[in-house]
Amino acid sequence: MRVLEDDLFPSTPGKVKIERAGTMNRQLHRCFASTSTMFLWALFLVAMTASYLSFQSFVDTSSKYFAASWGGLHWERQIRASAAPRRPPGSADGAGMSVLVTGAAGFVGTHCSLALRKRGDGVVGVDNFNAYYDPSLKKARKALLSSHGVFVVEGDINDGRLLAKLFDVVPFTHVLHLAAQAGVRYAMENPASYVHSNIAGLVTLLEACKDADPQPAIVWASSSSVYGLNDKVPFSERDRTDQPASLYAATKKAGEEITHTYNHIYGLSITGLRFFTVYGPWGRPDMAYFSFTRNILQGKPITVYRGKDHVDLARDFTYIDDIVKGCLGSLDTAGKSTGTGGKKRGPAPYRIFNLGNTSPVTVPNLVSILEKHLRVKAKKNVVEMPGNGDVPFTHANISLAREQLGYKPTTNLDVGLKKFVKWYLSYYGYTRGSKNFRQ
Repeated sequence: MRVLEDDLFPSTPGKVKIERAGTMNRQLHRCFASTSTMFLWALFLVAMTASYLSFQSFVDTSSKYFAASWGGLHWERQIRASAAPRRPPGSADGAGMSVLVTGAAGFVGTHCSLALRKRGDGVVGVDNFNAYYDPSLKKARKALLSSHGVFVVEGDINDGRLLAKLFDVVPFTHVLHLAAQAGVRYAMENPASYVHSNIAGLVTLLEACKDADPQPAIVWASSSSVYGLNDKVPFSERDRTDQPASLYAATKKAGEEITHTYNHIYGLSITGLRFFTVYGPWGRPDMAYFSFTRNILQGKPITVYRGKDHVDLARDFTYIDDIVKGCLGSLDTAGKSTGTGGKKRGPAPYRIFNLGNTSPVTVPNLVSILEKHLRVKAKKNVVEMPGNGDVPFTHANISLAREQLGYKPTTNLDVGLKKFVKWYLSYYGYTRGSKNFRQ
């Protein structure tokens, strides 16, 4: 027999309403009680999550603090010792400088740091040892610097706290700013790294310099790439530079505008150096002469680019020792910054110089010179230059640097590549006639 729903309740009128109401109230009470419990549990979970995140943030911050490669009394003593000039004020060459070199474990940075130290200046380096190319080469350069009494801090120029601490520990007289994201073609793969290093990093450094007391004089590395699509040769500092051919060039041009602003507003003494294709021992593996050498020795083909109408590309190759002379000459003649505590008291020097060799050489001729010094014939793939930001030629007019810095390059490409090959064979352990030296 089917039980109707009404049979489940008593038949007395009124009692049904009361009991039904009571049942509904109990159900509602259970519902609200359950909801309140869930709400309390939710609040508890939110509180626990917030506590965990706060704790995790504290742990992460603490870990970064304790894992930092700078700070502490011993670190400060190393900084001061490395920054102390060895030339007394009354020496024939004048009082020694205290120079902060950014990108000190880089190619140009290492050579400049060694040259400054050799002549008695104090030098402290900063480098982030990024992986744009083999960090082991940078570590080897750092070891070389250390053996000559130059201390290199592992840190990033975007770290304002680090820069402020360095200026607090040492009243640097000069900054040689060479840290940058280099390479024309890599900018198409990782554009953000160029903005991070070449623009944001530059601004962070300039902020530290304008707040320093005393303000240092700044010499920094611009690039010949700022001439971009300019077809007037040789390139002069008076030529237009508003047509960059690559993002790298654009960031360097932006750097020139930014440094001019800091010079104008804050009285920072600033010298920009437009380097023209620097090469030599301890060089950058991403440069053509370096990769050509590696591939030739390994029996691998090299790619030689040609311009439109089968025109050979040409570069104003400049040997590292000549670039170093230009950098040191710029530091020596920089003039003082005029600001105090970020406030300008008067005009300060603002200069830009080309540092090149003035003798462009075609890429096929470069390869021929390498073949001669390596005693190995290259396997060449000649292709048309892709639209990757490279320009067909560079040629420096150095008359301004010659006049104001006494800059005079003395090393031609044949002599310079011979020195580079000698270093390369020694550093990478090649022995003529051995299995790893292909004839």
